[in-house]
Amino acid sequence: MYVEMGCLAIALVSFTVIFISIIWQICRILFWRPYVVTKCFRKQGIRGPPYSLLSGSLHEIERLKNAARGRVLETSSNDIIQRVVPHYHRWSLDYGDTFLYWFGTQPRICISDPELAKHILSNKFGCFIKPMTRPLLAKMAGRGLGLVNGADWVKHRRITSPAFTSGKLKVMMKRMAECTLSMLREWKNQSFVAHNQCKMIEVNGEFRKLTADIIAQTAFGTSYVQGREVFEAQRELRQCCTASIADILIPWSLYLPTPENLGIWKTERRLNKALRSLIESRLNSQVSRSSDSVHGDDLLGLMMGESEAAKTKPGLKLSMNEIIEECKMFFFAGQDTTSNLLSWTTFLLSSHQEWQDRLRQEVLKECGMGIPDSDMLAKLKLVNMVLLEVLRLYSPVITTFRKASKDIKFGDLIIPRDTCISIPVVKIHRMEKYWGQDANEFNPLRFSNGVSEAAKHPNALIGFGMGPRACIGKKFAMLEAKIVIVLMLQRFSFFLSPDYKHTPMENLTLQPQCGLPILMEPLLL
Repeated sequence: MYVEMGCLAIALVSFTVIFISIIWQICRILFWRPYVVTKCFRKQGIRGPPYSLLSGSLHEIERLKNAARGRVLETSSNDIIQRVVPHYHRWSLDYGDTFLYWFGTQPRICISDPELAKHILSNKFGCFIKPMTRPLLAKMAGRGLGLVNGADWVKHRRITSPAFTSGKLKVMMKRMAECTLSMLREWKNQSFVAHNQCKMIEVNGEFRKLTADIIAQTAFGTSYVQGREVFEAQRELRQCCTASIADILIPWSLYLPTPENLGIWKTERRLNKALRSLIESRLNSQVSRSSDSVHGDDLLGLMMGESEAAKTKPGLKLSMNEIIEECKMFFFAGQDTTSNLLSWTTFLLSSHQEWQDRLRQEVLKECGMGIPDSDMLAKLKLVNMVLLEVLRLYSPVITTFRKASKDIKFGDLIIPRDTCISIPVVKIHRMEKYWGQDANEFNPLRFSNGVSEAAKHPNALIGFGMGPRACIGKKFAMLEAKIVIVLMLQRFSFFLSPDYKHTPMENLTLQPQCGLPILMEPLLL
């Protein structure tokens, strides 16, 4: 009896300790941490919107975004900050370029200084890491190279980087051109069916299909049709992610069998099954390959090959689940960022016919009507300058984030541990003190002397990030964009449709909310 009472007493004490610990953690997150962080930044003269219990600044962000979505900009306007990130615009006016806000219970400090951004993004000592992303976003985009930290990031980077060497990219050019020509032939057929041989095409959707086909073929040895299940599942998860991005995150709610969660779980299973099938078909493939790797020399083959070769090297091997997560990341990033870069390039060239004509002259001079090779592309200086200017004005990445892994001091700025640093790319790319009074104007000639000389600060352009975690697919994306633009300019003259509404919006990346209808007219050269 005494033994039973003793056990009961121990159990009650243990339960009480656990209960008190849980209550303390909740109070620390909801009350104590906001108080300490806010006080720390106020001492440094940094203010921001007030913290609200659980929601932080989320309700204010959602209110401002909902109001901005109804606004249609002038087609000639590139000043998109008030529509895309209206909360940054509002709080910058109220509190200055550096301010504190709350994404739920997570403190975020907005830093718009390129010098500080360079130090944060270029840090190699683990002081600034990728913050933990929302679970739904990770389900869609995968916990791959872009989200992992520390030793995992080193492992993923070592295995995936050989897929993007200059030699591999040159091999990919032929497939990129073939996919593009197939799309352009379809456009030409549609134009000839039209009575005036000028056809309206919604190019944003067309570019999504094109870039999906290119990444599927070059990185995974499949095609858009075969990879359709992956892209459709990611599109469905993306819609759920966008709809809930400003919701208050309650961790245990993700495990409740609500109708929404059941749909998400089903879609995630479909996505994982499609990717697992793709990987297993490669494993079972007996097709002879010219490369040294029995699995092929594309991204998927390299990941699988390195995993096999690394069986004797503990720590380097990627598991099946890690390969699936990496595939999600590259399927999403490879399709989404380049398709939006192409869309906004087409928009700006349609709005500035004089630049479209200049680029076409350069393309015909250096490439003729043939498929460009790497040497020809290297000579297209104007094309490169236009793409850089598009990246500046309409960068697919709107904001990039890091988290302080410990208390950090930068000059006079002290950032407490676990504070998230928000670097508003779209804002830095338009600041007049770095880009001049024409910061909101389309002026590719600002890049005539290179990126470092284009602005008053050499690191004011951060479209692909910088430092060790800069986008691994930067060269791939620029090469793909150049090939597509060159082949388009050779074959079509294009103009903005009267139906176009200039409504850029944040949908994880920068996209045209109402699509991008373009009038395509085949050229008779």
